[in-house]
Amino acid sequence: MVVADTEIIEQIDRDVKRTHPDLHFFSGDSSDAKSNQDALKNILIVFAKLNPGIRYVQGMNELLAPLFYVFKTDPNEEDAASAEADTFFCFVELLSGFRDHFCQQLDNSVVGIRSTITKLSQLLKEHDEELWRHLEITTKVNPQFYAFRWITLLLTQEFNFADSLHIWDTLLSDPEGPQETLLRVCCAMLILIRRRLLAGDFTSNLKLLQNYPPTNIRHLLYVANKLRVQSPG
Repeated sequence: MVVADTEIIEQIDRDVKRTHPDLHFFSGDSSDAKSNQDALKNILIVFAKLNPGIRYVQGMNELLAPLFYVFKTDPNEEDAASAEADTFFCFVELLSGFRDHFCQQLDNSVVGIRSTITKLSQLLKEHDEELWRHLEITTKVNPQFYAFRWITLLLTQEFNFADSLHIWDTLLSDPEGPQETLLRVCCAMLILIRRRLLAGDFTSNLKLLQNYPPTNIRHLLYVANKLRVQSPG
């Protein structure tokens, strides 16, 4: 048990050090950056201890970072001072909706990550069957090749930090809950680059989807919202 704990703490330490190396808030030699990294580590270690069924899974640091950043940069100094505790509470809440994606035993279950990816595929088929057919049947691009990261890391790796925060505002404020909204945003991402995808083969499409091009986030969210009200057909 002690060895396992040590391994998890070392893994968390490595991942936290790699979190947003482009942002001074999280990286560098400043005392603030080190303090912020320590806070991320504390939260992830406590979460792992309290959730033995999941413990720590690589990528959780990427979900934690936006939450901590928002609380820590609160202009109200009193609120900012309790950022670590507030972030922990919100992180637990966030993962309660997505924890099944991190539980390997549930990968193939109705609540696991593969089931969620299948829902994305069905959503695309409903709204753009031509594109769905080209991707999954003609060029045989399995959605798991790109959507696994999109969904488990809530798009934090596909866009810059500011754009990720913008998307998260929409995900976390939607009364329907973040998962349905996330799937609509992912579907909209595919539709926005449909022309390039329809012209592409397996290799070029996979490369494009694993390195999503810069896009106008407001427009992306507008298209995603239209998928909610638009009846397929």
